[in-house]
Amino acid sequence: MLLWCTPLLLIWIIPSRAASFCTKSDQCPIGDNLGPPPAIAEARYDHTRIYQVELSNQTHVELFQKLEEASDSCSFMGHARAVGQKLTIMVTSHKVADFDDLLHSYNVSHRILNYNFQELIDENYRDVAPESSGPEQLNWKQYFPLESIYKWMEMLAQQRPEVVTMLDMGTSTQGLPIRGVRIAFGRENVTSVFVESGIHAREWIAPATATYIIDQLLNSPDPRVQEMARSHNWLIFPSVNPDGYRYTFKGDRMWRKNRALFGICRGVDLNRNFPFHWNVTGASGDPCRYDYSGPSAGSEVETQRIIKFLEDNTQTHRIRTFIALHSYSQLIMFPYGHSPKRVENYADLKAIGQLAAQRIKDLSGRIYKSGSIYETIYPSSGGSKDWAHGHLQIPITFSYELRGPPDSEQLFILSAKEIEPAASEAFASLQTIVEEAGKRGYYQLI
Repeated sequence: MLLWCTPLLLIWIIPSRAASFCTKSDQCPIGDNLGPPPAIAEARYDHTRIYQVELSNQTHVELFQKLEEASDSCSFMGHARAVGQKLTIMVTSHKVADFDDLLHSYNVSHRILNYNFQELIDENYRDVAPESSGPEQLNWKQYFPLESIYKWMEMLAQQRPEVVTMLDMGTSTQGLPIRGVRIAFGRENVTSVFVESGIHAREWIAPATATYIIDQLLNSPDPRVQEMARSHNWLIFPSVNPDGYRYTFKGDRMWRKNRALFGICRGVDLNRNFPFHWNVTGASGDPCRYDYSGPSAGSEVETQRIIKFLEDNTQTHRIRTFIALHSYSQLIMFPYGHSPKRVENYADLKAIGQLAAQRIKDLSGRIYKSGSIYETIYPSSGGSKDWAHGHLQIPITFSYELRGPPDSEQLFILSAKEIEPAASEAFASLQTIVEEAGKRGYYQLI
């Protein structure tokens, strides 16, 4: 039996100026302002279901590999790879009957995580702070758009200019600035921690956690946190994919990639685009796929901005720690993703990661798993953390998959009531990583 999944286009028309069209060479630039984007349609997921299936045999593996290749109405969270694997799949409403028939025809064990995904998205949008919110109103009980995050960081830099400095990597594909902050309390001969967040646009908890880290470094009353904050300089970018992040507020809540245009499809998965074992596994060469690696290694503007910033600053600012924030699955991972080959300091990274995961369990009871990317989540290549470790030789390199669990019913649509608990446990584990790396001599300067 062949299951055909055909496109379903649901749009809500919003009054707007006439749409403009562009080509790859003209990436619809929108200038440096952060005003309303020109999108006129909003993606809808009414009665879209989320399934978790278990691949019990090789026939199941091959079946779902063929389905992913043939379908643009069945969105996969990961790829079918191995017997015993559990796979999450989003199925649009008009294909639910066909998909359900497929599961029963091939006796595929499964459960339905969500029957109407749009209800979850609608609730999530109600968790967003008004665009008119002042920077002093930023908190961790709501989600905030890009403009609000940038204004908040600017406020911090104005209030504490001796500690906080605004950073600017340059502009994105569509002309938005990629901004962050440097936190430095003035100690000499210290190393730096670089935090990258929001490279995948739909993972809202990641930028929210990045702002929480900034706040804790500046304002925590805990003496241990204060010592950690002062013992390192911190370079933190809450959203290195600003075009995609803004589009999740105005166009498609589930958008993952950047917004570069390739014929009929948009977007490169920036975390598959870095020039380190690029496109060897766990990535697609199809611009319409969610994990499109781009036309060439390092092809994307955002990738190039990150590369240049780190190449310019790794030595001068002594960056010894690289942290990437993602969601979901509750993982604390380290390189590599492209190969089972172990990095030279695998034993240290494994031990540090396990201690960080234990810190979370002790704090909140949440179970996080730690290990290399390849052995922990799935094979992937062209990721920023692999490039940072393999090319720049940054020794302490970790990537988080924040709340929820691997079988989350919310996927990337984490409720705002989870922001502070998720961010606080992540910050505590980051503290463990930094402290343990220090104990092992990684921050000693020659």
